[in-house]
Amino acid sequence: MSAQLSIVNPVATPRSHADGDRFPPAPRPGTLDGATVALYWNGKQNGLDALARARELIEDAYEGVTFVEMTGALGGTTRYLSEEQLRFIEEKVDALVGTSADCGSCTSWLIRDLCEVERRGVPAVGYTAEVFDEDARFSAKTFGVPEACPVIVPECFSNKDTAEIHRMVEDSFAEVVECLTKPRAVFDELPEFASMVLESAPELRFDGGDLLEAFDEMQRRFIANGWSDGMPLVPPTRAKVEAMVAASGLDGGHVVGDFAPGFGIGTVEKIAANAVMAGCRPETMPVIMAMMECVLDPSIGLRTWAMSTGPQAPVVLVSGPIADEIGMNRGMCALGPGSISEVNVAIGRALRLIMMNVGLSYPGITDLDTIGTPMKFSACVAENEERTPWEPWRVQQGYALEDSTVTVNVPYGMTEFFDFQNSDPEKLIESWSTLTSQAVGTPSAGAWLIKKDAPLEAGYPFHGTFANLLLMSPDHAAVFAAAGWTPADIREAIHRRTKLPFRQLMLNQSMPAFETSHPELRWLLDAPETPVTVNPSADCFELFVVGAKAGRSQFCFGGTNSVTKPVIRR
Repeated sequence: MSAQLSIVNPVATPRSHADGDRFPPAPRPGTLDGATVALYWNGKQNGLDALARARELIEDAYEGVTFVEMTGALGGTTRYLSEEQLRFIEEKVDALVGTSADCGSCTSWLIRDLCEVERRGVPAVGYTAEVFDEDARFSAKTFGVPEACPVIVPECFSNKDTAEIHRMVEDSFAEVVECLTKPRAVFDELPEFASMVLESAPELRFDGGDLLEAFDEMQRRFIANGWSDGMPLVPPTRAKVEAMVAASGLDGGHVVGDFAPGFGIGTVEKIAANAVMAGCRPETMPVIMAMMECVLDPSIGLRTWAMSTGPQAPVVLVSGPIADEIGMNRGMCALGPGSISEVNVAIGRALRLIMMNVGLSYPGITDLDTIGTPMKFSACVAENEERTPWEPWRVQQGYALEDSTVTVNVPYGMTEFFDFQNSDPEKLIESWSTLTSQAVGTPSAGAWLIKKDAPLEAGYPFHGTFANLLLMSPDHAAVFAAAGWTPADIREAIHRRTKLPFRQLMLNQSMPAFETSHPELRWLLDAPETPVTVNPSADCFELFVVGAKAGRSQFCFGGTNSVTKPVIRR
């Protein structure tokens, strides 16, 4: 006997394979003699050392070169070119040398800048660490100029001394010259990548001696193709997917949006198929659709944290009647694991699978996490509304009591806030501040010192708005409420307590970026031990009550801005 398992293909088609824009590379000038060359820094550490040596080499090789030094107008640790800067480059610049692409998201953003410059008729190159070669070339394809020029160097410029950076710039100078002055042939076909397997068939079939063997073959193939999160998947059969689609109230072909980083076309059917694989049931589909609206909101910066070398992972917060209706756990072990948190775990897992198979965020090419984190598998909780001593979360966010909402925040990590001792809210704040003042080894901590605020639509991390999220145990919440404290009081108190000396806060930040962003604070250079708030305002702290008894909260630090969307039942 033999059996066949037929499933809905969960992998989205990238926009570049459908009707995505395609632009030719810029014409090359043949020589840099008499040229105006922009030296563009995107804010990454030690990039200015590379540009300084590139300038010297160009000056030695060519006559009459004029240089324009540019720093990305938007962002902090990672910056990108504004429209005004791009217009200046188009009108005044003959060639651009940029740096640095030495992490997952900054590589994509630097390549985005190179593609925008090439589209405007100016040749451009960008120094890119070898480990991010595929990331760079995939990003060039995604942004419509696959012929764009990442100049590959063997190591990241970050954590390297000046001499080593200069050697890498010297060794790659011939390639820089060739890329800027020699014509770039237009690719006849778009490049493909070994780390990303795409499949256009609407359904996939797996054979075996029986259905269990066919199931095993599906798991094996998904692992081989990179479509799995590493754990067994529920087969997204046509019947299961159609039930999920029906629960959304939308047509299966309806496009919810294009999901970064690969601009995968996110139809309801593709979202439903991945949700089935995660173990979700149809009644969870309205929550999943609201979750999609959260991650597609431009302010949350999906491209940045999906591709980052950092361990940012989404935390999903559900508030309102739907949480109980679909069986979510809001008490003991709400974050899992365990059968009592089955619904929570499945919803959180669905987001990861959707990021992978719809957003095309795959390890090794578009997810470049240095170490990784188990939080990426799933992190989803429901509000313990019975034990919330203030207005429910959704009401605090401006929604009605009868509404249900989904919120997504994307922290760098999570650590326990343990305090069984104190019933005085001031002491509880002091205890908590030992975490908030020390969990600062992330790009978000002190980031306000190296960036200027931008509109939310600029996207995380460029707009400078972010939130440290406390998953507050009911017992801790009760201490504050008994003393008459509101969430606003708590935020103000912890913000005032969360300080470090300027020198210490800047240890992992770029000093040139600080001087560029805040010349009015240069006096701190002469007073480096001055205590400075880690965060720009009290709004950088949020409180969500969840869990069972005992004074053990979870502090999620270094997060994006939180995005909240209503659950809509169609």
